[in-house]
Amino acid sequence: TEGHRDAVEMALENRFEQYDINIDRPAPLVPRYLRWPVTERLNVRGEALVPLDEASVEALLPLIEKHQVEALAVGLLHAYTNPAHEQRVRDLIAARFPDLAISLSSDVAPEIREYERQSTTCANAYVQPKMVGYLTALDEQLKTHGFACPFLLMTSGGGLIDLATAVKFPIRLVESGPAGGAILAARLAEEHGLNRVLSYDMGGTTAKICLIDDYRPLSTRTFEVARAYRNLKGSGLPVKIPAIEMVEIGAGGGSIASVDALGRVAVGPESVGSQPGPACYNQGGERAAVTDADLVLGKIDPAAFAGGTVALAPEKASEALERTIGQPLGMDAALAAFAVAEIVDENMANAARVHAVEWGKDVAARAMIAFGGAAPLHAARLAEKLNLSQVIVPAGAGVGSAVGFLRAPISYEVVRSRYMRLDGFDAAGANELLAAMQAEATAIVRQGAPDAALSETRLAFMRYVGQGHEITVPLPPRALEPADAKTLRAAFEAAYRALYGQTVPGQEPEILSWTLTVASPAVSSAVKAAAAATVAGKPIGTRRLFDPQAQAFVEAAVWRRESLGTAVVAGPALIVEDQTTTVVPDGFSAEVGLGGALVLTRR
Repeated sequence: TEGHRDAVEMALENRFEQYDINIDRPAPLVPRYLRWPVTERLNVRGEALVPLDEASVEALLPLIEKHQVEALAVGLLHAYTNPAHEQRVRDLIAARFPDLAISLSSDVAPEIREYERQSTTCANAYVQPKMVGYLTALDEQLKTHGFACPFLLMTSGGGLIDLATAVKFPIRLVESGPAGGAILAARLAEEHGLNRVLSYDMGGTTAKICLIDDYRPLSTRTFEVARAYRNLKGSGLPVKIPAIEMVEIGAGGGSIASVDALGRVAVGPESVGSQPGPACYNQGGERAAVTDADLVLGKIDPAAFAGGTVALAPEKASEALERTIGQPLGMDAALAAFAVAEIVDENMANAARVHAVEWGKDVAARAMIAFGGAAPLHAARLAEKLNLSQVIVPAGAGVGSAVGFLRAPISYEVVRSRYMRLDGFDAAGANELLAAMQAEATAIVRQGAPDAALSETRLAFMRYVGQGHEITVPLPPRALEPADAKTLRAAFEAAYRALYGQTVPGQEPEILSWTLTVASPAVSSAVKAAAAATVAGKPIGTRRLFDPQAQAFVEAAVWRRESLGTAVVAGPALIVEDQTTTVVPDGFSAEVGLGGALVLTRR
């Protein structure tokens, strides 16, 4: 809208790092010379104060051609209440450029708050041409090879959507990999009857931690991408999409270890990647990474890494650790490796504690579900730091997120902003809005689940009048009535008290936005019992393993995971499989549990 050209650059005008005089802000995805205003204006109720001047739109057509624009984001003021102007802009441009990818904010993120809505729409347009080309080509190849089943994709919110929806809203696929892992953890928690779980996913570049209560991961509707400061909230570009809430730190197998100017060991967020990879890959990498530390500590068998397909060079790992960590701090390779591992584990433990506090939850008395190629190497030590007594490592842990995709429901969430105070609760208006949202979500889910029985979840985003942030409050799964103003007040106060410890007397609650999710049933959580083993397996040898408690190397028994049988393995021990290794330190025991999962119990 004319006069608001720089909204995506002004952002929220806040300082996410209060005392950093050289603060770096994320650059907007669209540079100023490609941000074009049109003449129009709606008010907050969607009424036209200034009708759309179509000539101002047509004047932009030569610019699209001049700059060879491939994708366009349309974001007009208050379009979430009335999409008519945005739709007319789209129609005028599509008539001239029918193949141009056009994203409307009223479709992508029809929510109040202009900056977040614009940022999300720009991000959707930014990735759309590449995603459309890739996904449609993949779909054609699948059909050529005889796949006639629906082509479904994982979203960041933990559900599956069909190809047509993914092509229209590719921004919903960001962070879909970690979401798959959280879904796996939620299903495993249900199978094992664990209603309070901490999900721990560690791969090559990052570690993700998610809190799961009553078999449901924490969820959010605001996500950040392209952070200027990797772990600092507010330093990225906001994306308003349904997402599973998790904390992520730059600590994976490829994360680089160094000594900073103050003489402290630092790990990540920079990663060596797969090329050249950690020093132990022997591909020319000279910078020490977490995998180098794990190898020197004895957690990894250099001859059996990745099922023996990658030969590791322990001497290269020791050399890199001594040069980058040991020499500056006066340590040998083993102590340098221990320092790196301890920093990684403590960073993850601290992130988990802070994340839990921010959400008004407790880490204590939870079980941990660990997956990803690197997580089983660090899970038991992390459990010690968090004072957890049980760790579950699922079968196929190295590809846990992919397994989670197979357990996810087909689902779709619709959001709408419709302001409403409880002292003026409009039940009829709310029901009309929810009915339209239900129809939209159901139509999308039916593309992938034409005959399934569908479930529905309704939420209201509420706050006290005058506050700047909302909390989620469940809505009754039925048509609302005027008397539900009291029901919603009680539900809001209960949720507010659970999060902040108290309510605010005398303040009136209000609803800012509404969400409705329609989902097919998740893949059955019933696990078929495997043929019960009748004989305990035997270890295949021993290996020197560094014990953090003793701060020395000890002899640890080495077991193959598929040969454990009925054995209860007492630590120190290593349970080896092609994808990863599970470290069982002294003080823990491990055995095969439900569904072939390893269950580590802290004695």
